[in-house]
Amino acid sequence: MRVGSFVLAAQFPGQGQGEALHRAVRSAEVAEEAGLDAVWLAEHHFVPYGTCPSAVTLAALLLGRTRRIRVGTAVSVLPTTHPVALGEQAALLHLTSGGRFSLGVGRGGPWVDLEVFGAGLEAYEKGFPESLDLLLSWLREPSVSAAGERFAFREVPVVPRPSESLTDGAGPEVLVACTSPASVRLAAERGLPMLLGMHVGDEEKAEMVSLWRQFARAAGRSPEEIRDAGHVSAGVCQIADRRTDAAETLLKAMPGWLKQGLDAHMTVDGRARRMRDPLAYTELLCGLHPVGTPRLCADRLAATAERTGVSRFALLVEGSGDLASTEENVRRLGAEVLPHLR
Repeated sequence: MRVGSFVLAAQFPGQGQGEALHRAVRSAEVAEEAGLDAVWLAEHHFVPYGTCPSAVTLAALLLGRTRRIRVGTAVSVLPTTHPVALGEQAALLHLTSGGRFSLGVGRGGPWVDLEVFGAGLEAYEKGFPESLDLLLSWLREPSVSAAGERFAFREVPVVPRPSESLTDGAGPEVLVACTSPASVRLAAERGLPMLLGMHVGDEEKAEMVSLWRQFARAAGRSPEEIRDAGHVSAGVCQIADRRTDAAETLLKAMPGWLKQGLDAHMTVDGRARRMRDPLAYTELLCGLHPVGTPRLCADRLAATAERTGVSRFALLVEGSGDLASTEENVRRLGAEVLPHLR
């Protein structure tokens, strides 16, 4: 089992954007010091829910500041970027970090981002498979051309080639954020591990893993590839000496952040949005994820792994909104929870 942190660079009410980003960077540095396996970075535009607009850029900074820990994007949003540009960045980080970079990609949402970056709604609704396949070609082939509906260009060489790395890996790991059977199938047919959201529980995640395996077998993926797929489960982690104290920390801070952050999202076409109740959502997260004593947190992670078949975790550790509390939370995760899991 491999446990990492999930960093949103969340801007809590009353905080500045620089404060949120400083906490994000510092929590990642502490994650390496505490012995965590990975740091996963979210990407958002124009909203205080997350103040990092480029997960791959922040990943570059953190790879330069660390020496051991894996750094991944969760996720880089494909519809609002050119897959070749993202592929070049991913290859660069893979090569220069000694293979410590993972590229998580996703479809994102029907947000105003599509208008600002000129992608259009069709890139979100229909264009994700084409973008994903072009990205994968770039990371696996010596030269690439395109003749799709959205991307068309003559053959060009891939520079730098990910396979030129001095490590054993042929290129950076690629994962896909999955929220529906269609996205599960898309990932499975290509043999790509899934990133599963924090809003769903063990039963639904187990169903998605089972579905992924069915689609992967039907696509001819090998038994070893299916068995070893390193799916990642996102969650929340807050550690305290009593479970009530851990939950109270999140219930005091997270609803205000969620309301401020989620209310700021604007749809590109004016469609209505169904918003979660911030307090009820925080209570749900406290019930689903490792929130409580170190022993409880370890048991919860072990149980989720056993029920779902998921071997990796990306845990939101900044739910208090406070830098000192976040650092303590990460250190306790490394010192008091991980030993029970290893």
